[in-house]
Amino acid sequence: MNPFLYPRYWPSWLAVGLVRLLGFLPFPILWLLGMGLGRAVGRIALGRRRVAMRNLELCFPELSIQERGRLVSRHFGYLGVAALAQGLVWGASRRRLARLITLRHRERFDELRARGQNIIVLMPHFIGLELGGAAFTAFVHPGMYMYQEIRDPVIDARMKAGRMRFGALSVERQDDLRGLVRKIRQGIPFFYLPDQDAGPRRGIFVPFCGVLAATYPMLGRFAQMADAVVIPIHALFLPWGRGLEVSFGTPLAGFPTGDVVADATAMNQAIEAMIRTLPAQYFWVHRRFKTRPPGEPPLYPIRRRWWRR
Repeated sequence: MNPFLYPRYWPSWLAVGLVRLLGFLPFPILWLLGMGLGRAVGRIALGRRRVAMRNLELCFPELSIQERGRLVSRHFGYLGVAALAQGLVWGASRRRLARLITLRHRERFDELRARGQNIIVLMPHFIGLELGGAAFTAFVHPGMYMYQEIRDPVIDARMKAGRMRFGALSVERQDDLRGLVRKIRQGIPFFYLPDQDAGPRRGIFVPFCGVLAATYPMLGRFAQMADAVVIPIHALFLPWGRGLEVSFGTPLAGFPTGDVVADATAMNQAIEAMIRTLPAQYFWVHRRFKTRPPGEPPLYPIRRRWWRR
């Protein structure tokens, strides 16, 4: 018997089927449903809501607690939109995606390609990331991304198939980095998403939104090894279900410098600039500042398991 058909995976198959069916709805209706669902979940998922509020307190100290609360509510709404829009990533035709997607400043990427330059796409964790990645591979150029396996094998298989159906390549985290660099040098754009907590062993501490954060230092190294230009890109859902905008930023100037700290700082500054365009659509429910420099207290409340009390 196929292990995917075991009863314990039936809820996953039900969720996949439901999201796939919802993907056939007109996008404004899907947007409204997702907004409602996300806001409702945000009232229940108190732990994640507290993480988002704390992140905004650290990154936007100028906002009042009421302003942060409203921003977090919109954030959860967009999370709901992204969850339901996953059905489009898994099955929407190129024709339908073309009606939904706007490519802003695409000429910046095309100019790099025309000059024959190797490209690394700096694509941070905005909520429209999955649909934006599908749009990029469908209408701009098939790319390559580093994939982290999801625990649920049913969801994992659907996510991987959705990302690869327009010709994208998947690279596992444990794969040989020299092979990754070789593919970049062959002209395949590499999507890099380095804006999560890197942990005490892999990360270095540089400012992120004014707060020291454990940051992956690999972008500069990848760019140097592959002789590549780094271009920031982010994907934003447009209001009231008008679609998704994929915005191409200005390539990082003078990058890499060869200085690990300077390169990681420049990367974080580029991500911060994208966040400030529409902060409600950045992924705030991640504990970005979990790892602290030696001697510093934690910035999040310590989570206690009920069975350990």
